[in-house]
Amino acid sequence: MAEEYSWALSMHQIENCSCSHGCGCQFSGFPTSANGGCDAVLGFIVIKGHYEDLDLSGLKMVFAASWPGAMHDGNGKGVLFIDRSANEAQVTALATIMSGQAGGMPVAALGTLFSEFDGPIMTDIELERQDYTSTVSIKGVVEVEQEPHINPVTGDINEVHITFPGGGFMWNDGFAGKTKLMKIDHKNIAFSYSDSFAANAVVNWPNA
Repeated sequence: MAEEYSWALSMHQIENCSCSHGCGCQFSGFPTSANGGCDAVLGFIVIKGHYEDLDLSGLKMVFAASWPGAMHDGNGKGVLFIDRSANEAQVTALATIMSGQAGGMPVAALGTLFSEFDGPIMTDIELERQDYTSTVSIKGVVEVEQEPHINPVTGDINEVHITFPGGGFMWNDGFAGKTKLMKIDHKNIAFSYSDSFAANAVVNWPNA
């Protein structure tokens, strides 16, 4: 039973998707992308985490997904990349958690939304977390650059936050910016966007 497992992850989440600014999924649950679907690339840096007695702190992951409509309607394609710095036990633990097999939200719900899933794939991951200018890179496969919104009158950075006082699905408070580039080319998941939604937040799953 999934509830038998003890795990927690506190992570920096570098979030990027194909929605327009603000991301309709954050507010109404439905994407505001041009094609009505949801394409996304999320980078994770584990600040502190464990699976049973196994320490997962400091590990890095990239999760990418493509849904033809709203996420909650399912039928998505996904892939999970884990940085080579993780050992075999840590890879198994992260894959078990991220697939929802260990229970806990939001992964228990996310794990039901895919008809195709690839991974975990071991690779070299480069992640640089900043409030509005984070980057994610897997050489030749994933490239993400974020940038802030700029006030057209003053030229200053618009420091935007999205906050869920009662708790959000993925995170509770995030810096909201935009993608300068979000690109992936991996088997049947391939897309490229710019000037779409981006956010940076600390996630605490299931209640780390």
